[in-house]
Amino acid sequence: MPTAESRASQAGRATRAGGATQAGRAGQAGRAGSGTGLALAVVSAVTFGTSGAFAASLIGAGWSPAAAVITRIAVAALVLTVPAVLQLRGRWSLLRRGAGKAAAFGLVAVAGCQLFYFNAIERMPVGVALLLEYLGPVLVVGWLWLRRGQRPRRLTVIGTVAAIAGLAMVLDLGGPARIDPIGVMWGLLAAVGLATYFLLGAAGDEEPLPPIVMAWAGMCVGAAALAALGLAGVLPVTATTGDVEFLHHQVSWIVPVLGLSLVASVISYVTGIGASRRLGAKLASFVGLAEVLSAILFAWLLLGQLPSAVQFVGGAFILAGVTLVRVDELGATPAGGRRESPAHVPELVDSGVQSEAGRPDRLI
Repeated sequence: MPTAESRASQAGRATRAGGATQAGRAGQAGRAGSGTGLALAVVSAVTFGTSGAFAASLIGAGWSPAAAVITRIAVAALVLTVPAVLQLRGRWSLLRRGAGKAAAFGLVAVAGCQLFYFNAIERMPVGVALLLEYLGPVLVVGWLWLRRGQRPRRLTVIGTVAAIAGLAMVLDLGGPARIDPIGVMWGLLAAVGLATYFLLGAAGDEEPLPPIVMAWAGMCVGAAALAALGLAGVLPVTATTGDVEFLHHQVSWIVPVLGLSLVASVISYVTGIGASRRLGAKLASFVGLAEVLSAILFAWLLLGQLPSAVQFVGGAFILAGVTLVRVDELGATPAGGRRESPAHVPELVDSGVQSEAGRPDRLI
């Protein structure tokens, strides 16, 4: 007959075994959520990269950049209305609690980022403006350090330097480039908008807005803000309804508008927010650098603009930088030396992993 001591020993072993099993399941769930997050981040970057090809056809037909952006965001918001309302059914309190973040997302990350970028390219070469805007991931690292005490480790610093160097090569900044101080200011403000996109998209709240709702609310706010600026005469808004040239064919203007709205907005914003929720703002922002690579790839495939050897090398540097940041994230441990369980990891909230309250969270 087992003694009380032996029963206590067996109970202890059972508890430890159960804890190990739970930890193993948590680790598997974390890896699954992280893999899905990387896939979503790549999809977001690639679909964002299509915007140049769609917008170029509209601008070449006489559309102003502001008109293309307002139409892009407004149509995307309209498309997302029904799914967003269905997600909020019975949970409208979520929107009330998250209204401030959604408004900031729309004003800074959606409307502001694009407006600042367009102002930058009026005063400097596109490549320089893009380089300034894509300092956003560096700002994310700095913000997490100053605000949350997440000091960047060596691999993150090396990855950041490699990614920025690769970005400079991909944008082919060689040759004389006129640098305008006002243009630099607009470019840095665009970087702030990009960093805000990833930081607000990561949403460490206990019960954040679903990605579809966050994207929809932000686009509604962004479209309204840009339309107001257009009506006030601050932004030149001109558009035509004639046929446009797209992929060397004359097509209706509706084709690139739908491409901008559905592919380069609906898919890209929703998957981008979902990626930030799973990966965290830092890693998602670095993976987002793939947007530049995809834009060049689409220019090559659709417009016949072959990338140079330097751009190919730059792409390798960007991928190396992202890989280093990813390796650094995988090796990160809390101060106590133990990894956080998925229930306590903000980027796994809304990823399908059971939360502390025991309810399954949803991505879309």
